[in-house]
Amino acid sequence: MNKKWFVLYTRSNCEKKVSSMLTKHGIDNYCPLNKVYRQWSDRKKIVSMPLFNSYVFVRAQETDLLTIKSLTTNIVNIVYWLGRPAAVRDEEIKNIQYFLNEYTDVQIEKRPVSVNEEIIITRGLFFNQKGIVRSIKNNSVVVNLPSLGYNLIAEVNLSSIEIMQPQYEVDVQEYHGLSVC
Repeated sequence: MNKKWFVLYTRSNCEKKVSSMLTKHGIDNYCPLNKVYRQWSDRKKIVSMPLFNSYVFVRAQETDLLTIKSLTTNIVNIVYWLGRPAAVRDEEIKNIQYFLNEYTDVQIEKRPVSVNEEIIITRGLFFNQKGIVRSIKNNSVVVNLPSLGYNLIAEVNLSSIEIMQPQYEVDVQEYHGLSVC
């Protein structure tokens, strides 16, 4: 049994319904819910809103996805990437779960890649190689890969890279015993 997390695209505002229906059918799924403060004229309340509009994650075998899609008309489609159903790593799902358990009113944003930014390649021939973006064209980037002692230039699909977060050195004692993440 090689189950992976896949992404289902749902009708607008049907994420919770789809998640509930999948659960009733015994299908492992995850609809990330963000706790958001809402103000009405007479009260303030925390409500659970889907973090990703129109997306629900489902843990299944790839061969079962069409059967899952046919369970309800509220599932519009399976999200595909490069001609295959988009798979999400277990660690990414766990990170989303952890983050939403720790924080409320989470905001998400798409961030474009910029020239001279440090990146790490997440799939393909140069998997796990670090590099610097030299140029961007259409849906790919030209990356300088200096780790071998040469300036290798590789054209990499934009979807196959992640922007590296800067590493800050912090003197923890400076913060009176508070740990900084």
